[in-house]
This record gives sequence, structure tokens and C-alpha cells, in this order.
Amino acid sequence: MNVTEITATLAMLGLSGAELIMISVVLLVLFGANYFPPFFMGLKRGINEFRKAGKDINDSIEAGTRPPLIWPVADALTHTNQTVECDPPPEPEVEWSDPLVLWIAQGFGAGRLKPGPGTWGSVVGLVWFAILVQTGSLWSFFGSILISIPFSVWVCGLAEKVLRQKDPGSVVMDEIIAIPLCFSAWVLNQFHATGQVPSASYFFSENHWLGVIGIFAAFRLFDIWKPWPVRQSQSLPGGWGVTVDDLLAALYVNLVSLPILT
Repeated sequence: MNVTEITATLAMLGLSGAELIMISVVLLVLFGANYFPPFFMGLKRGINEFRKAGKDINDSIEAGTRPPLIWPVADALTHTNQTVECDPPPEPEVEWSDPLVLWIAQGFGAGRLKPGPGTWGSVVGLVWFAILVQTGSLWSFFGSILISIPFSVWVCGLAEKVLRQKDPGSVVMDEIIAIPLCFSAWVLNQFHATGQVPSASYFFSENHWLGVIGIFAAFRLFDIWKPWPVRQSQSLPGGWGVTVDDLLAALYVNLVSLPILT
């Protein structure tokens, strides 16, 4: 994957220029040069899978317009050899949404990266955080966080059903939507001090990127350690159990960072 493709991939997320450079620096510091290219390869692979999912949807729709097959009489016999209405059995429901659900729930491909898919999902969360603060609106920032919570519950719950697993490790949408919440105390502190929401270039500048890494690392610590009631929240049903523990971990991050900010 060349530099042009990397830039185009991140540009799709609404970032360019200084923000891309500083996020790249954070990635290099966190993971080193060896894991930096696989992250973008995962995003590219996710986009390709999304395109393939769209093709599968079209194929499924076209297949649904074909005339039904003529079923043999033997298929209309029960185990007692008594005939039933000779209608073809109902076709299985086409789960055309499965690839799309997994693509989103797995952080657009980031959740399939090894090691530490949750950490890679959190990196995508940094990009999501940069997009939110770039709006410059406090209402937009916190409104987007609130809206993203039920969305994460919904998509993570669907992903559990598709994968038939409880809280699959590759599902990282919960980490993505929790990262902006980790920075809420910092955002509020700067808003009270300056009357405006700092831009992404503020957080990812050479003066503050260490703070970004500190908050990122604190979130990963609480998400893995899972102090009370983070671990207990995982027993919640469906997507709630996947999402709530990350939100509680983000609240712990704010409790730790608030004394430093003040």
C-alpha cells in the first residue's frame, strides 16, 4: 500500500494535513514502524470487503427474481410416505447484511489486525475523536457520543449473532465510540478556559500528543484490567454487555485525568 493509497484511505474519514501527520506520529510511537503499515492495510481490506458486500447484495436481489425450481415429488413426501402440498420449501433468508454488519462492528477491518484488535480499534477511535472535535461544536461533540452509544449496542449485538460468540474479540466498535468519551474532561476543560472546542490540531500537536498517548494508554489499561463495575457490566445482554464496559472504562479515564487537568 503506497503513500497515495494511505492518504486517500484516511481522507475518506475527513482528515488531512497536520491532523494526519500527528495521528501518524501517535501510531508510530504506540506501535512502532512494524505495525504501522498493517493498520492501513486493514482499513483498505475492510473497504474492499464493503465493496464485495455491496456486490453480494446485488447478486442476492437478482437471484430472488429468478423463477423457482420444480421440486421432485419425492421431496413432497413425509417420513410416513404421505404426500403434502408439492410446494418448494421456503428459501433460507438471505443474510445480505452480515458482511456489512461485521465490517462496521470490526472497525472497518481494524478489529481483524493482530495482536490486540481492541488496541487497533482504539486507534480508529482516535480518528473518530479527531473528526468530532474538528466540528468545533460542544453540542455536536457530546451529541455524537450519545448517538453512537445505541448504535454500538445495536451493531455489536448483531455481530454477536452473526459470529455466534459472546463479545467477540474482533468486534471493536465499542472501543471506537468510547475513545471520544475518554477525552470529554479535557474538551470541557478547554471549552471553559477558551470558550471553544479545540481542533484536532490542538490535541495532536507537538505540545499535547503525549497527553493523547497517556489517555489512550489509560483507556487500554482500564479496558483490560476491568475494575468494578467494568467487568460486571459484561454480563448485560447482547450489545449492552459489549459496549457498556468500554464506556465505564472511559469514565475511569476521566476520573484519573480530571485532577491533572485542573
